[in-house]
Amino acid sequence: MKKNAWITWAVLGGCCLFAMHHPAFAQKSNLSDWVGTWAAAPMTPLDDDQQVFCNVTLREIVHVSLGGDRIRVRFTNEFGTAPLAIAEAHVALSAGGNAIQAGTDHPLTFQGNMSIRIPAGAIMLSDPVQLNLPPLSNVAVSIYLPCQYIRNATFHDEANQTNFMAAGNGTASLNLSGATEVDSWYFLDGFDVQRSDLKAGAIIVLGDSITDGAYSGINTNRRWTDFLAERLQKNKATSDLSVLNEGIGGNRILNDRYGPNALSRFDRDVLSQSGVKFLVILEGTNDIGHLVKPPVAEITAHELETAFTQIVDRAHAAGIVIYGATIMPFAGAGYYSPKGEKIREAVNQWIRTSGVFDAVIDLDRKMQDPQKPTQYLHQYDHGDHLHPNAAGYKAMSDAVDLKLFQ
Repeated sequence: MKKNAWITWAVLGGCCLFAMHHPAFAQKSNLSDWVGTWAAAPMTPLDDDQQVFCNVTLREIVHVSLGGDRIRVRFTNEFGTAPLAIAEAHVALSAGGNAIQAGTDHPLTFQGNMSIRIPAGAIMLSDPVQLNLPPLSNVAVSIYLPCQYIRNATFHDEANQTNFMAAGNGTASLNLSGATEVDSWYFLDGFDVQRSDLKAGAIIVLGDSITDGAYSGINTNRRWTDFLAERLQKNKATSDLSVLNEGIGGNRILNDRYGPNALSRFDRDVLSQSGVKFLVILEGTNDIGHLVKPPVAEITAHELETAFTQIVDRAHAAGIVIYGATIMPFAGAGYYSPKGEKIREAVNQWIRTSGVFDAVIDLDRKMQDPQKPTQYLHQYDHGDHLHPNAAGYKAMSDAVDLKLFQ
């Protein structure tokens, strides 16, 4: 999928559902009183990269799905090769741009300490904070970083969200004076709310740039997962569920490139999330496309089906109900090929008929042109014949039967 160049920042100084089966064990859940309400899959730069973060504040904006009155934030140094020092961090409701709402700012602590040193490869959760967090709201997490050199800074690229960086410690400031814009999330990959209701839980969507929201617009929160979160909130029977977007642009199931392959990131991006009840997987387009696009990697339909089965088995072992989404059409895209189309059709037929998934969400049939089923309906096509436009993302959400989550 589409992938823009890595940007280094250095600052010095101051309807289409086929129900299958629900195995008895899938009724269990790893639900605790903490439920993820926002997530982003961690990534590492494509090339070995060293950055300087010195006396700077990162203010990062996230759009939560489920509300609550007690929260905690998850920070990550997943791909760092040395400890990450966070000298101070705050959370507040966003007021738009780099501003926060007066009276909502709260410092974050870690076992009571204002600062934390996160080991290489690790994550750290903040202490709980009382914050009245409405559903579908925007939250600002501000991180003050002292001077340090960071190799392979952990981030999530192409956030479709404007974040900010400014010199000095502005973690508690209502506005970040002199801030520059940043188009990625750094060192931040999760946001939890505490819920006492037993129905509360998280739906994870594991995917590539289509799930990540490519071309959905900057600061619009119009990824297909955002539309789904809105539908869930409007429906009384599903209003206790969140949606966690674990999409990575260019991601594949079987091979690394943009982010780790789906099999290798499953434990971190799915099993380690809080309160997971359901998983939707929409992957495979990039695996198929790289049959002809460098770096070329040969795959077969059987290999993809085996990978899907591994993910289903691991989800079921954790008590998670898993739904398979069919691979959407992409004829006309730069890496489309007749060879790849045969694999896509074979895998989709397997997804629909194998009975491996607990149910199937048939996005292929929802999005395809009935007269030319290898390509999108014109009204859903962003223009590259690979990614949906805003109407297409909404159509994807509308294809999901909410009864799956009741």
